[in-house]
Amino acid sequence: MHWSSPVDGYRLAYDRAGQGRPVVLLHGWPGDRSDFADVAARLAADVLLPDLRGFGESDKSPASGAAEPADYGAAGQARSVVGLLDELGLSRVVVAGYDVGSRVAQTIAAHYPDRVTALVVAPPLPGAGRRVLEPDAQSEFWYQAFHQLQLVEELVDGRPDAVRAYLRHFWSHWSGPGFTPTDSRLDHLTERYCPPGAFTASIGWYRAGSGMIRQSLAEAPPACRIAAPTTVLWPEFDPLFPRAWSDRLGEWFADVELHHVDGVGHFSPVEAPDAFAAAVQRAVERTDLT
Repeated sequence: MHWSSPVDGYRLAYDRAGQGRPVVLLHGWPGDRSDFADVAARLAADVLLPDLRGFGESDKSPASGAAEPADYGAAGQARSVVGLLDELGLSRVVVAGYDVGSRVAQTIAAHYPDRVTALVVAPPLPGAGRRVLEPDAQSEFWYQAFHQLQLVEELVDGRPDAVRAYLRHFWSHWSGPGFTPTDSRLDHLTERYCPPGAFTASIGWYRAGSGMIRQSLAEAPPACRIAAPTTVLWPEFDPLFPRAWSDRLGEWFADVELHHVDGVGHFSPVEAPDAFAAAVQRAVERTDLT
């Protein structure tokens, strides 16, 4: 494990392995950089695996001790990842992610287009719009409202049994029918999320307004679409993101391919590392040809 230099007062913990074209893999909530361990092991590339701000072993608050809600949002997370690339002298990279990491990857591609050779992302993606307010969607996205409440800190933060039960719910409910999170996976994530303040830092993403509901209700197709070639991997059994919501991708991405990943749920890099790694490797190899 390595530490980055601070950006906005936050250091990122990260792993780096392999040789070749650089690839950055960005994890989701409630996970950490180990979400992509099996994908990274399958890649012929120079792979960076960071924990995002407020997650895993990365800093939960800035060196000054005065965190702002926006610190944990997409723009702040993107600044930290780009700062790590600058520190390592990596000018252009393939960026891949799912969940929180997908939004951060898209933000990097939109705001730092010269740094991204290709994107490989799973939901969330833009285009859902007001469909997030439909009853079926609201029954799944309840946690984003809950994360705005002080009550979540009183009930979950710093309580190992509560943290484990909360994480187990999402890792079980959001995954596909053939996947069950192992005790060792839950033990690892509980260890990362249970120190006092760690769980609260992780939900800073939602408190910064970066969650799906707020983003979808505010979204509008941009004047300039993301130019980087983009591969979208859409799972079959993700209860948060029905495949019908993939119908507007072309409004946000200038060069996009949609691939269905059958049999799996929300945690696509964990549930389907072969498919995710194959998509990233194809992006790397296309980069080699340009």
